Amino acid sequence: MVRPLAKTAVTPNQLTFVRLITGVGAAVAIGVGETPWEHIGAGIFVISVILDRADGELARMTGKMSRGGHILDLWADALCNVLILVGLGVGLRESAYGAWASPMGVIAGAAVAAILWMTIRMENLEGRRAAELGNLAGFDPDDAILAIPLLIWLGFSEGLLMAAVICAPLAALLFFLRFRRKLFPATHS
Repeated sequence: MVRPLAKTAVTPNQLTFVRLITGVGAAVAIGVGETPWEHIGAGIFVISVILDRADGELARMTGKMSRGGHILDLWADALCNVLILVGLGVGLRESAYGAWASPMGVIAGAAVAAILWMTIRMENLEGRRAAELGNLAGFDPDDAILAIPLLIWLGFSEGLLMAAVICAPLAALLFFLRFRRKLFPATHS
């Protein structure tokens, strides 16, 4: 997909910034809370996710991998994923969840932010990709983010928000439990 970009001046970090812009735009569109905007936001978010894959692929293909680029990518991913959940909550403020919708989105987003913090801490302690979960039965857990636009397009936004407010904190807890000894190594005096 990125092969045509390999011989251009386009850098992986530039793709990451475009990913960030599209992710924020998607969250804003979904946050409007009206059907056409919700669907437009879902489409923009798919583009954002594709760009997330493309930046790393371009970095590997061109030999432009760097610690700074990796951290930028992690932060952009987290910000986009946090904001899409917050936007979903804000967009559902007129739904059956009413005033609870926005806090539900914030809680789900905060859990994603916690996972990012733990990921960066693990990488600082143990090296790059130390907190990567790997494939589960051939499925990359990062690809689960594509459920968001799919469920929006299928009309399951409310169910998605409920699943996010339950599953994201649970995932953060499981992530913490899996890596807690490495995240907070005992200090010896």
